Amino acid sequence: MIRQRNTILRISKMLKCIDIGSNLTDPMFQGIYNGTSKHQPDLQNVLERGWAAGLQKIIVTCGTINDCDPAFDIINGNDRLYTTIGCHPTRCKEFESDPEVYFQSLCNKIEENREKVVAIGECGLDYDRLQYCEKDVQKKYFEKQLDLAEKYNLPLFLHCRNAHSDFIDILERNLTKIPKRGVVHTFDGSLEYAKRLIELGFYIGINGCSLKTEDNLSVVAQIPDDKIMVETDCPWCEIRPSHAGFKFVKTKFPLVKKKEKWDKDMLIAGRCEPAMILQVLEVLAGIKSKPIEELADEYYKNTVRMFFQNVE
Repeated sequence: MIRQRNTILRISKMLKCIDIGSNLTDPMFQGIYNGTSKHQPDLQNVLERGWAAGLQKIIVTCGTINDCDPAFDIINGNDRLYTTIGCHPTRCKEFESDPEVYFQSLCNKIEENREKVVAIGECGLDYDRLQYCEKDVQKKYFEKQLDLAEKYNLPLFLHCRNAHSDFIDILERNLTKIPKRGVVHTFDGSLEYAKRLIELGFYIGINGCSLKTEDNLSVVAQIPDDKIMVETDCPWCEIRPSHAGFKFVKTKFPLVKKKEKWDKDMLIAGRCEPAMILQVLEVLAGIKSKPIEELADEYYKNTVRMFFQNVE
């Protein structure tokens, strides 16, 4: 374990990175899984591992108004933690009882915490999970949230699943509202789709779910490095041994296989966390045949340019 920790520290001296998508409000970081407590809260241990791995900043993802206060409880007082504010497509029915009140609630959260909010989102379209919210409702309130980007001059943190045509159409019709554009996170689409997004001025967010198949690797290898940002989407989207990208992973973290065997110095199998951004970078370095230090530096600069020009 000491050897592993020293390896991470050696790597961190060479790399600077930013996790653009981290779901730190998830109950897993409070030790709760499917409503059942399995171990003590360990978010601080998780963050310490992230900083040791070279993370300079983490953007906490909010997917509903209900995520906002827990997110601010986490990030306030820490100058390395920031957040997005918005409504995930699968949660857009929350708008319907009173759209203007919900919209104003999002505005209030942004205005009350302006220095900590770096993007509008997570917003977009998700046609893979229509059981939670139908297409027309998703489209209506995705477009409505673009008004937030215009009002506060913020970039977007975007989600798209199996909805590429409608997603592009909405963005194209509203480009004047979003001069700062944004990033499409957890990208796993085609090269043609990536190119179209880049033509429109958007960046591509890559995490473990972007690197599952050989087709994924082929696409990501061809995305220009000056248009990529990296993320973990933790506690989801770990790079599993069954994934095509796993063969490029070099950093192996000490794990406990059962949550009940929790150890503050070890990761939990099946729960991704920010330190695992190293593995995403290792896969990108492998498929692009470039030094990891070079890629990390470029992705870091891309992210600062988009989200942190007024912070750095």
